[in-house]
Amino acid sequence: MTTSTAANVPLGSLYVVATPIGNLDDISARALNILRSVALIAAEDTRHSARLLQHFGIGTPLAACHEHNERDQGGRFIARLQAGEDVALISDAGTPLISDPGYHLVRQARAAGVPVVPVPGPCALIAALSAAGLPSDRFIFEGFLPAKAAGRRARLEQVKEEPRTLIFYEAPHRILECLQDMQSVFGDERPALLARELTKTFETLKGMPLSELAAWVAADANQQRGECVVLVAGWQAPEGEEAVSAEALRVLDLLLAEMPLKRAAALAAEITGVRKNLLYQVALERQKDA
Repeated sequence: MTTSTAANVPLGSLYVVATPIGNLDDISARALNILRSVALIAAEDTRHSARLLQHFGIGTPLAACHEHNERDQGGRFIARLQAGEDVALISDAGTPLISDPGYHLVRQARAAGVPVVPVPGPCALIAALSAAGLPSDRFIFEGFLPAKAAGRRARLEQVKEEPRTLIFYEAPHRILECLQDMQSVFGDERPALLARELTKTFETLKGMPLSELAAWVAADANQQRGECVVLVAGWQAPEGEEAVSAEALRVLDLLLAEMPLKRAAALAAEITGVRKNLLYQVALERQKDA
């Protein structure tokens, strides 16, 4: 049992509770039990969360905990926890802290020695990844990209050669511009998927190369509505001649005209810094095609 050193009172627990991202049936039985039993629920938007609680007949009091007050007002939640009361943290939808408020409260609670207990459940990025058909063994979540075009493109340039599957959240009014910028930075053929309105009535998952996906969204205004998750396949290093610069190929060709293949590849590697084995394979392919 964790106790407060000041008054030797058992500390309450802060429960980080995932709530539905659309379909209310996705809430877990454990989440409902905790929301009913805690003394207070810290919610991103109390009006929004009040409708959720009303649907399930939960009368637990709500208090606002959002990005504008979380850092300054977290102390009042910590005080309740240190007094032995349990508190649940929820966001408007999905798992708190994942592009939602809650980080500062969780950090304050841990610093105060308060137990922080995750209550897992819906999360849009994981739901989208599970159905995307893109590599899921390694991925990177970038959250929301900058709203302005220059900042967005700069961020995309930073992850252009990231080999892991990329996952982004995007606002509906920026989704088309976002896809167009991705097409420009990542290339027309990079595989991608738009997951929109997950678990809701108009749920859509559309996967295709970025150029086609951007054109599809541009042609249908309905695809520019609702909550959006964008997944993009990771960068793959080019192979064969595509991995060798034009200058290195020029040097290789000049040497191949004057000496045996193996010696030409070795000397070209010394001159250009490109791996000898790669140049050897490229030389074989070029001789085969000659």
